[in-house]
Amino acid sequence: MLQRCAEILLQWLRVPAQPQPPHGDPASLRVFRAGRNYYNLRLVRWGFAQALALAGIIFWVAIFIQVEQEARTRRQQPGAVALPRNKKDFEEYVKKFGADAQNEMAPKDDVSTAPAKPGEAPRKKARVHVNGLMGLKIMLVQIALWLPPWAFPVIWFLKIAGIVAYLAQLPFTYLVVRLDYEMRWYMVTDRSLRIRFGIWKVNESTMSFANIQQVVVSQGPVQRLLGLSDVHVQSAGGAGSDFERRAHNQEDMHLGLFHSVTNATEIRDLVLERLRRFRQAGLGDPDDHHDPVAPAPGGGVPPPRGESPADDAIAAARELLAEVRALRATLV
Repeated sequence: MLQRCAEILLQWLRVPAQPQPPHGDPASLRVFRAGRNYYNLRLVRWGFAQALALAGIIFWVAIFIQVEQEARTRRQQPGAVALPRNKKDFEEYVKKFGADAQNEMAPKDDVSTAPAKPGEAPRKKARVHVNGLMGLKIMLVQIALWLPPWAFPVIWFLKIAGIVAYLAQLPFTYLVVRLDYEMRWYMVTDRSLRIRFGIWKVNESTMSFANIQQVVVSQGPVQRLLGLSDVHVQSAGGAGSDFERRAHNQEDMHLGLFHSVTNATEIRDLVLERLRRFRQAGLGDPDDHHDPVAPAPGGGVPPPRGESPADDAIAAARELLAEVRALRATLV
């Protein structure tokens, strides 16, 4: 069932199930994937975020139930007012919520103005201690008293809609986390490498060994704990530090990242070995294709090019001579 849902989601997002292999010998193709612990780490983060969201929903539902009950009780009392007017009423009002002694709050009209008797210490202002949560509840009760009677059914409808939306997004967001792990592809051939990742925004980069300059393995503290590493493949043309690119919200188009793999050393050695063979073989860029035998003007076949710059110059002079002879024959 889950696999079928994943296929439907990929079809809807128009994401190919597997990228095409990069240019090179098909027999030399090696495919690498992210480590299993990378998926476990993403799953823990997803579970933690969902637990926080559920705790928030439960907290606000409990707060709104208490606020609604208190607002209805105060509306049913004869001569009910929005705020208690004396210290005694305020203390009874606060005790219903179980206030503790953290923040101080007291009615202004309950301050004693009688002077102290001779020999007595100055009288202190009476205080009622209310914590931050209690202050929030009192404020919401006052707002509820100002709202019309039909506001509470609307609030309950919104709360139920939020709970339904939370339950509906659970399988969808879990599927996205799983596909983000499964759709990470790292391909290496004898001439180039290709990296693809992403579900909403698909990122695919291809790098030729003709441009690769540096291969670096890095490992953070969490990755070290989980046995994961990153392999950074840097090509020619990269400029600026990582901090500068992040400050300008730019992606490094000259960096290939094998993210959270378990065999970083194997990948690094493979890339370096094939890079060494590529340079020893003297192969050019895979995108640069030229016809080695092109017909010369006049129907003749140009002589083969030499291996040295002098031979290339001689071959170019012969081609020019053949063109001049062909032009002369046409004019005569």
